[in-house]
Amino acid sequence: MESRRGRVLASIFLTALLVSSAHCLEFRRKRKPDGPVKTLVILVMENRSFDHMLGWLKSSRPDIDGLTGHESNRLSASDPSSPEVFVSDDAVFIDSDPGHSFQAIREQIFGSEDTSADPAPMNGFAQQAASMGEGMARTVMSGFSPESVPVYTALANEFAVFDRWFASVPTSTQPNRLYVHSATSHGASSNVRKDLIHGFPQKTIFDSLDEAGLSFGIYYQNLPATLFFKSLRKLKHLTKFHNYKLTFKLHAKWASSPITLSSSSATSTLSSSRPMMTTLRMMSLVGRISNVPNPDGIIGPDPFFFKFDRLGIRVPTILVSPWIDRATVIHEPNGPTPHSHFEHSSIPATVKKLFGLKSNFLTKRDAWAGTFESYFSMRKTPRTDCPDKLPEVTKSLRPFGPKEDAALSEFQMELIQLASQLIGDHVLNTYPEIGKGMSVGEANQYAEDAVARFLEAGRAALRAGANESAIVTMRPALTSRTGRGSSTSLHLSS
Repeated sequence: MESRRGRVLASIFLTALLVSSAHCLEFRRKRKPDGPVKTLVILVMENRSFDHMLGWLKSSRPDIDGLTGHESNRLSASDPSSPEVFVSDDAVFIDSDPGHSFQAIREQIFGSEDTSADPAPMNGFAQQAASMGEGMARTVMSGFSPESVPVYTALANEFAVFDRWFASVPTSTQPNRLYVHSATSHGASSNVRKDLIHGFPQKTIFDSLDEAGLSFGIYYQNLPATLFFKSLRKLKHLTKFHNYKLTFKLHAKWASSPITLSSSSATSTLSSSRPMMTTLRMMSLVGRISNVPNPDGIIGPDPFFFKFDRLGIRVPTILVSPWIDRATVIHEPNGPTPHSHFEHSSIPATVKKLFGLKSNFLTKRDAWAGTFESYFSMRKTPRTDCPDKLPEVTKSLRPFGPKEDAALSEFQMELIQLASQLIGDHVLNTYPEIGKGMSVGEANQYAEDAVARFLEAGRAALRAGANESAIVTMRPALTSRTGRGSSTSLHLSS
């Protein structure tokens, strides 16, 4: 068991719902990576800031750059006599959604539209939240006590935590997720409709892995956000998409010795059986890194014309591996430049170095970003005391169950727009408002059905002998333009 534990390496928990693996258990084997690291798993979770999730770990881990309780924001960033809101450790499940648009985050970081301050004052979180509703200022300044998030606390204490890992761009979810896989958002600082329809055109780290003869897999819950990328809609890649619930634990066991766990989460599945790295926005009182290279020279659209030359706020990131000593804190990277930082582009940059990819960096951003592969070679032998299971969550932070009848959030709307593109419903008159009449439950079913139909159509085309480099495009039948569950036809393009 010990030798097997030394073979595989790393899982990353970031802000999202996607798990990506640099080693997919395919029946058609590709070449194996050189070196001791055979598998890298990226688990992307929903947006939360470092201070919100892990900031209070500093109370027992003074080496972590976290919260002391003295940090605060005033309700009016420009009025020193306005009420002061201090950080607290009593966060619970948050049903409302703090502002996460480009302009909202600009206000949070700078307190105004003036972005010239360096370092940024980080004084607008309470102000921006207060504009969204009563009580939101206190909510957005709250974080979780370590006892309230026992799994993350255990992972941070047992392995390594990054306390200066930043969002790649100071804006919402989707552009940041694009950086995870391609080190650029191709100029997007928000939802870009034409790129949702046609697919973002930039090269991804998955393309680099494929060129190198290495395999990968994408595990999704209801809709894989990697289908925002045009290249991943190619027929040859559709067999790399796996339903998380049905396959992830099985594939994880194939990659190492099986171990029985009390928890069914991806975190427990991975942490008990192999080295892994983990990464997990709201309030974060350290942020705004400038002197950041624009990835590809693209400037953002009107009215902000953002140059993509500064990072967002800190997000929690945990590295889990038997090659990592307990209670390790990772601050700044060692290069590749004096101004480099850890951010989402660090993932494709590390994959390139870890697996010796010969292709160029994807953009100027991942060429600049700090990497973490060196932390897998700091020990001569892997640890033998890694926990086989993680703490049970005995107290729910959510006082109610899922609200299946609720209206969709902005992010959920984006996912439904992607789902509608996959099956051709975007040509209907209801696009891009297609999700506005849906409840959360209806949208989930629509997304799951869309993905299933898209993947099955592509696999059927492969079985029929279609060119594996063709890109799948679906169109609704002219006789069935109902918007939901309409029949479709398949088109392939190069």
